[in-house]
Amino acid sequence: MPLTALFSASRNLAATFLRRFSTVTTTNRKNLYSRISPLGDPSVSLVPVLDTWIQEGNAANGLELQRIVKILRTRKRLTQALQVSEWMSSKGLRPISPGDQAVQLDLIGRVRGVESAESYFNSLSDGDKTFKIYGALLNCYVREGLVDKSLSLMQKMKDMGLASFLNYNNIMLLYTHTQQLEKVPGVLAEMKNNDVPPNIFSYRICINSYGARGDIANVEKLLEEMEREPHIGTDWVTYSMVVKFYIKADMKEKAVLFLKKCEEKAHKCDVLAYNHLISHYAALGGTGAMMRVWRLQKANCKKQLNREYITMLGCLVKLGELDQAEKVLGEWELSGNTCDFRVPNILLNGYSRRGLVEKAETLLRSLVAKGKTPTPNSWGIIASGYVAKENMEKAFQCMKEAVAVLEQNKRWRPKPVVISSIFSWVTSNRDVGEVEDFVHSLKTLNSMNRNMYLSLITMYDRCGKKLDGILESMKADNISLDEEEIKENLTHN
Repeated sequence: MPLTALFSASRNLAATFLRRFSTVTTTNRKNLYSRISPLGDPSVSLVPVLDTWIQEGNAANGLELQRIVKILRTRKRLTQALQVSEWMSSKGLRPISPGDQAVQLDLIGRVRGVESAESYFNSLSDGDKTFKIYGALLNCYVREGLVDKSLSLMQKMKDMGLASFLNYNNIMLLYTHTQQLEKVPGVLAEMKNNDVPPNIFSYRICINSYGARGDIANVEKLLEEMEREPHIGTDWVTYSMVVKFYIKADMKEKAVLFLKKCEEKAHKCDVLAYNHLISHYAALGGTGAMMRVWRLQKANCKKQLNREYITMLGCLVKLGELDQAEKVLGEWELSGNTCDFRVPNILLNGYSRRGLVEKAETLLRSLVAKGKTPTPNSWGIIASGYVAKENMEKAFQCMKEAVAVLEQNKRWRPKPVVISSIFSWVTSNRDVGEVEDFVHSLKTLNSMNRNMYLSLITMYDRCGKKLDGILESMKADNISLDEEEIKENLTHN
């Protein structure tokens, strides 16, 4: 059996064992969700788990099943959420509510596509086709950007008296997603004319449509209207959106004014609001204001997650405040947070892009010395910095370090220009054995390109090695070079 087939068979056997083991161990759990929760692999069906639950004499509580569907949807385990929803329907364990049917239709659309959602919709009796069902089908159409179907269904809903502000909002989002921003205000006007009260999201979508087109006058007009409506009002999210448009229009004074309003509206423990405020002040170049908000955040919020450190470090690096960024990174190291290398990578990038690649390497090696295992991205940043400084020896060593920790992020791929530069240097400055080892490691990254193969051919020719193996590898990688091209490359080198 070929090695690849053997490895594949071994992986499949291991996966099958793990699935069976998971199913066996979960049968000992007494709470239904506690059995379902560990089975996060989308290929694992929850139906056997649900059937076993009943066979053991346990009750299937409808409210519990609804809760499980909701949790699975929130965690993006959509296929499994649909399995629970359909199992619940097939067993007839409780009367299925319009809300349950709407959720099921939405899940079918997300998992199996619009046509399957339409089939489910058409299978329902007219009595089951409530406003929730129509709304769920409209969601499917809007999500897929199907303008004609969305508008046709919306018109039918209006004719039946089923259209709500949620449906109008959906049509505004449809126009937003299909780059028809000029049509959004008309939908808001239609809502008002049809006595369908807009909500705060209706206004936000419309404000966004004006702001994205640079129509600041209408942004302000609509914002004033929101502020006058007692049942609507404003919140920090709306003000943050407006600030973004003022910054884009280079209206700094108004941006600062509404940043203050944004800060006044935000709850003092809302970390997401602090993130927005910090980002906006950074965009305005306000280092002092940014640091003030960061101090408030630390004082009012018990825990700063990695997300908060990423935001703060990104803003400091953007403003060139590397000394301050070092202090914040030091705070992160003492925070007790999970070691997410996306955090220090921001500073590594900041150093490297400013030509301080040696400092970046020192920082990374200090983290490694403290027992932290970096991602290949981290070493890739350093390698890129050394390529920019034409220190190819160091770039090569750092790229080997990156490949050595590929398990930390198997999806990582080096920048083509960086890996090509390193490879060109390696084939001219290292012996054949070391180059072949490097080629083998790159195969795991699928990084061999046309120019790299040309460099390899040149080296093999120089060393008197046959090209048969290279030509086979090129064929496997779907890279073709004719004889004339190869001869021309060898002549020039």
